[in-house]
Amino acid sequence: MKSKKIYLAVDLGAESGRVLAGEWDGLALNLRVLHSFPNGPVDLNGSIHWNLVGIYNEILTGLAMAQAEYGSSLESIGVDSWGLDYGHLDRNGFLLGMPFHYRDERTHPMVELVHQRVNREECFARTGIQPLFINTLFQLMAEKESAHTCMEHSDQMLFTPDLINFWLTGEKGNEITMASTSQMLNQETRNWDFEFLKDLGIPTDFLGQLWEPGHLVGMVHGKAKDKIQCENLPVYTVGSHDTASAVAGVPASSDGDFAYLSSGTWSLMGVENDRALCDPQSLDYGFTNEFGVDGSIRYLKNISGLWIVQECRREWQAMGEDFDYDQLTHMAREATPFIASIDVDDPVFSSMGDMPRKIEQQCKASGQSIPSSKNETIRTALEGLALKYRQVLENLRSQTGKSLEQIHIVGGGTKNELLNQMTADSTGCEIIAGPIEATSVGNILVQMIATGEISSLTEGRQLVRESFEPKRYQPHHSEQCEEAYQTMRSLNQV
Repeated sequence: MKSKKIYLAVDLGAESGRVLAGEWDGLALNLRVLHSFPNGPVDLNGSIHWNLVGIYNEILTGLAMAQAEYGSSLESIGVDSWGLDYGHLDRNGFLLGMPFHYRDERTHPMVELVHQRVNREECFARTGIQPLFINTLFQLMAEKESAHTCMEHSDQMLFTPDLINFWLTGEKGNEITMASTSQMLNQETRNWDFEFLKDLGIPTDFLGQLWEPGHLVGMVHGKAKDKIQCENLPVYTVGSHDTASAVAGVPASSDGDFAYLSSGTWSLMGVENDRALCDPQSLDYGFTNEFGVDGSIRYLKNISGLWIVQECRREWQAMGEDFDYDQLTHMAREATPFIASIDVDDPVFSSMGDMPRKIEQQCKASGQSIPSSKNETIRTALEGLALKYRQVLENLRSQTGKSLEQIHIVGGGTKNELLNQMTADSTGCEIIAGPIEATSVGNILVQMIATGEISSLTEGRQLVRESFEPKRYQPHHSEQCEEAYQTMRSLNQV
């Protein structure tokens, strides 16, 4: 009899990818990182892409390591990644070109072009998704408008995790939590909105079947099987969008009156609803409605997140100063609080390039003090995030009628204790931080449900509470923080 059951989570983020093992002994779940590797945008002649083939080979390396260590104890594999991006396959299953990165600027003019054909309000009412230039819808629109496109040769479009699943198993399909981020699904039918896409002139013949989380994709086969050296190893869909898995991994009780904050390159803050809210106020507040792993709606807002800090770090690296994230947090802790307030969702912060200068420019344009050191620059960025979280929380309360006295923070950003305390102070809420690996935990919970090991997400969240000890932060009120919040609100008038 096996002493442990091992579930493998492939978790792909914008900065790194990992293969993790979830060790389940019947009492508690333990996570181990087996293999990690860097990830990031690749510039090719002025366009930004992903090296997805390189990513896949790193995944195979990690899965082979798992097979060598655990052998017959391996139960299954699940893959999640960042949202929105995709690749095209031809009729022989070959990848057409290098998949684009969602921040490639070819999509910027497409938002206006789409809204000339179907207005912004109708787009939101149909799909429930915010019209962000990074969305798959606008990426496909850019392809349609381009003279050089893979679209006309495409037999099937697959999102990033779906491509990995296809290469592992040979089976094609689109997992629905990921597809729901694309702005191409109808909220009512939970299917591709073919009429909407036809109105925009976007072909639909390469859109495949939609799979729910927990669907058996197939068994690892072919060259992948040879590389991993496995036998009868199944691959299941999970919450393929990493935020869907992260929310599934939140150790919340069953009453549903809590906010979650998935903290990473992006911050995604929201609640679980039983239905989509597609009203004009939700649109104006920037809320979106994405599908959850258990039929729920993830009503949330995308916030710029630690991207701003990451870009500051990258800029300073290029200048020969290499700080790790712990160093940056220490620098921020040493800086004077509330030198200035920034709106982290200002479009100026959405693109790559000299982020410290962009922070300076926004402070100068709004008549505030300008950060005079790297310490102050990082602190201003972190405080800007915490202040934005308060604004989004207040809007969530007004839209849902929930009290939301607790915020569950999950993901890599939970390691930033300074930001967690800033968030408690700004929002006035108790912060429950952890697990750090909530995305992988949620990924594994769906596999455990699919294989019959546990019966429901409610049981899974109980398992999370029993397996991982969170860290709690209590709020401390300050007049400085209140003044900074009012300044931030005046920048965007929302």
